[in-house]
Amino acid sequence: MSALLITGGAGFIGANFVHHWIRQHPADTVVVLDALTYAGNRASLEPVAAHPRFRFVHGDIRDFALVCALLEQHQIDTLVHFAAESHVDRSITGPDAFIETNVVGTHTLLKAARRIWLEGRSTDRARVRFHHVSTDEVYGSLGPTDPAFTEATPYAPNSPYAASKAASDHLVRAYHHTYGLPVTTTNCSNNYGPYHFPEKLIPLTIVNMLAGQPVPVYGDGQNVRDWLYVLDNCAAIDLVLRRGRDGEIYNIGGSTEVENIALTRRILSLLGRPESLIQPVTDRPGHDRRYALDSGKVKTLGWTPATTFDAALAATVEWYRGHESWWRPIKTGAFRQYYQSQYATG
Repeated sequence: MSALLITGGAGFIGANFVHHWIRQHPADTVVVLDALTYAGNRASLEPVAAHPRFRFVHGDIRDFALVCALLEQHQIDTLVHFAAESHVDRSITGPDAFIETNVVGTHTLLKAARRIWLEGRSTDRARVRFHHVSTDEVYGSLGPTDPAFTEATPYAPNSPYAASKAASDHLVRAYHHTYGLPVTTTNCSNNYGPYHFPEKLIPLTIVNMLAGQPVPVYGDGQNVRDWLYVLDNCAAIDLVLRRGRDGEIYNIGGSTEVENIALTRRILSLLGRPESLIQPVTDRPGHDRRYALDSGKVKTLGWTPATTFDAALAATVEWYRGHESWWRPIKTGAFRQYYQSQYATG
């Protein structure tokens, strides 16, 4: 692989993947395509902006002509698709954007890859790859003693967000089986780490505590998530791109299941803040109770998490403590209005 198009590269996981790839593969060309919607942040790419083989393009993944032009102009052989609307709460109040980006946008990318790689010129299919980044939420919710999701678990999405990601997964599969497009898909558990937009649980908890503000916790706080450090996820995706089998799905989990309330208290302890900051709020509609992923398949490729949860969580807290200039501007304006609206009835 020598030329990558990374969609959503100014978002949380995408930006971390860009940093990872340039560190590990400095001779490769990396082109980021991002629409810079509310959760996209050019500042997240500043550490690599001066790299001679990096380019940022402000644009929409639904722009078929633009995507085709980028694939041709930069002779892209690997498309890594992170771009997505990803916040469950926002999908409940405004699902249309999730259909447009996650379903229509993914289909546009697939069409462009098919046009350029399979129809527009003679392509060695062994050299190209469309890699789709998805989520554990497509599998639905687990009971307290249910075994972790595997790649064979039937899809049962419960939120508009999860449904839109499930639809995009099926489109990727269909383009592989119908047209022969070389693809892989990874479904990851909840990520955490640097550059995470502070509407999600861990960054929201950290920045609110640092600002001395209450920390909202849905319902009884006993919803369980499997936490995966974002750099471990990036390393796993890298491995799937290099060693993964065409057409296959790989689950990437952190093997660290923690109740939301326990996680909140852990961060309080790391920051030396009182539990009085915890603010119970009305539970979200259809809130999945538990997620967990079996990562056995991706481990056969040679992957294992490089960091422990305690060490990575502490490092994440310290990153936000040391990067106030990154997150402070986010907490103003439109985000403040969204936050007040979202948690006003708690």
